[in-house]
Amino acid sequence: MKKSVAIQKNYIAEIKQILTNARNKAYSAVNSAMVEAYWLTGKRIVEEEQKGKKRADYGEKILQVLSVELTKEFGSGFSETNIRNFRLFYLTFQEFSIQQAVPAELRIPPLSWSHYERLIRVYNKKARYWYMSEAIAQAWSYRTLDRNISTQYYERLLMSQVKTPVIKEMCFKTKEFQDDKKLEFIKNPSVLEFLGLPANTGYSESKLEKAIIDNLQQFILELGKGFAFVARQKHIKTESEDFYIDLVFYNYILKCFIIFELKTGKATHKDIGQLDMYVRMYDDLFRQKGDNSTIGILLCSETDKVIARYSVLHKNKQVFLSKYKTILPSEKELSDEIERQKAILRLQFGK
Repeated sequence: MKKSVAIQKNYIAEIKQILTNARNKAYSAVNSAMVEAYWLTGKRIVEEEQKGKKRADYGEKILQVLSVELTKEFGSGFSETNIRNFRLFYLTFQEFSIQQAVPAELRIPPLSWSHYERLIRVYNKKARYWYMSEAIAQAWSYRTLDRNISTQYYERLLMSQVKTPVIKEMCFKTKEFQDDKKLEFIKNPSVLEFLGLPANTGYSESKLEKAIIDNLQQFILELGKGFAFVARQKHIKTESEDFYIDLVFYNYILKCFIIFELKTGKATHKDIGQLDMYVRMYDDLFRQKGDNSTIGILLCSETDKVIARYSVLHKNKQVFLSKYKTILPSEKELSDEIERQKAILRLQFGK
């Protein structure tokens, strides 16, 4: 009996390994294709820029037009920021070649696009190539690479006569990033954008938070008062990070976007700062002429208490400040709704 169970376990383990290997191959193939495409795109942009008489102005125009056309054809992932990164990628690594016919030492090393996006922001060439070599040799995840660059791991090693403690500390503090590496495929929005797939953000939400947001979206629309739904888990990509805003509405009475962020625990200064960043970011990227400043609302739950915090609305007149209080859901309305949803969910989950 024991022998039979052992055989069965081995059989299942072998099949799991087959599927794991297949997924790794698929991820590797997607990343290789993406890196190749972005390097060649950057190369082509640089070649086109060099034809222009007024190089700087002409270059900016190329990027603007290219961003619009590629977004129409291929969807998200081709903002001007991303396209500038393609260009910088080629300029940073132009001594390498994408073509497989060339000697191996001249090919672009096998890292993901996320790795390269981080490496191109390392301006010390020696440090950049050291980080690249270590990322390949040690199979660093993107988050491990990012942390090591941010904490100046290369520079600290150079200054240390005894390097072992520095290395051990790095390994300890990045262990969770390495353990999380198997999830990089589903966590990498760049891969999903490259494949033309919708961003999968389920990994970033707890079951409770997701369920509350599901119902909160409908609740706010049912309040009336000029709300129109814009986006859920709105993806905003910067040069260094990906952000997801829980809920975005537009209010045609207030003439502004309204952002809702939900935290199922106690709000911290970091949460408030993040919301303020989202508000300013949304203004910069999506606010149109005639729109008022974006409003941000942070909902946070601690035990049975819910607090609604409205972000500081910079550059708004007092008339507008008094007006939004009568249009937006009140703190009591939001508190009551979230408590109601929590009670329903406790019954559903048997808690």
